Amino acid sequence: MEIISLILTIAVAFVIAVIITKFEIPILRQKAGQNIREEGLESHYAKAGTPSMGGISFIIAACITTLVMTAVFGGNFSHAVAILIIFVGFGVIGFIDDYLKVIKKQNEGLRAKQKFALQIVLSVIFAVIVTNISDYGTQVYFPIVDTFVNFGFFYYIFVVFAVLAMTNAVNLTDGLDGLASGVTALVTLFFAIAGMIFGTTHFVDNANVIFFAAVCGGCLGFLVFNKNPAKVFMGDTGSLALGGGIAAAAIAMKLELLLLVAGLLYVIEALSVVLQVTYFKATHGKRIFKMAPIHHHFEMCGFSERQVVIGFWLFTFVCCIAAMFMI
Repeated sequence: MEIISLILTIAVAFVIAVIITKFEIPILRQKAGQNIREEGLESHYAKAGTPSMGGISFIIAACITTLVMTAVFGGNFSHAVAILIIFVGFGVIGFIDDYLKVIKKQNEGLRAKQKFALQIVLSVIFAVIVTNISDYGTQVYFPIVDTFVNFGFFYYIFVVFAVLAMTNAVNLTDGLDGLASGVTALVTLFFAIAGMIFGTTHFVDNANVIFFAAVCGGCLGFLVFNKNPAKVFMGDTGSLALGGGIAAAAIAMKLELLLLVAGLLYVIEALSVVLQVTYFKATHGKRIFKMAPIHHHFEMCGFSERQVVIGFWLFTFVCCIAAMFMI
């Protein structure tokens, strides 16, 4: 895939996302005003009523762009369809959760066990699909040493864990205006460029690169309205779709280990919650962070929401540069 094709794919998805988001905001405002947790930061109370479920726009934009550009520029449709099934599938899980919480006013939405069970089913389906459509089967690529290691049966467990972990990590990252959409735009841009580089000499299919470019453009289009002060939130509809989609595409490209570097912020966000909960239970009420996920900790330390978001964008940019050197 050429750089011009990459830029065109991002631009098409960007335009579609901007158009859909602009039209969906007044509709969502009537039906899907966001509820703010009572235990949350007081500075976030003003966001009550901001429409949620806005991730619908970039999901549609990414799907349309991926399918059209795969047909135009060439690529394996089986790869494109497999990734989009997971991308949309996780989005549907998030949509159901958002619908119950925001529209039906059921505070809990889907129960944790229900949500996790659905995520496991989708992850297992993808593990089976990706193993069968990939020429490299159950092998995992290690970038620095440029070699494959066959995980055998454990590859299925590896894929399921990777998809589940990344999906919920992105979901936890979506807590400030423009944070998840901006970070994901950077991460997907990195993978689109990395895939383009690998595609000239290695094993990456064009459809995977196109998907990452489409998600990047979709996130940027959504960010126009999601930046502080946000006019719309992506909701679980968007965050679960992004997590599942980028994990699936990275796995299909055999570059999943680079996700730990380029997407290090996702890992830190999820880890901060795990550490906070574990330490809280072990010490009967003590905390490591003032509040978790960690972006709220920085807010409570006196940083403004914009400062935290821009700082996390810059951190992700550095992580993406570091990942590029590992190729």
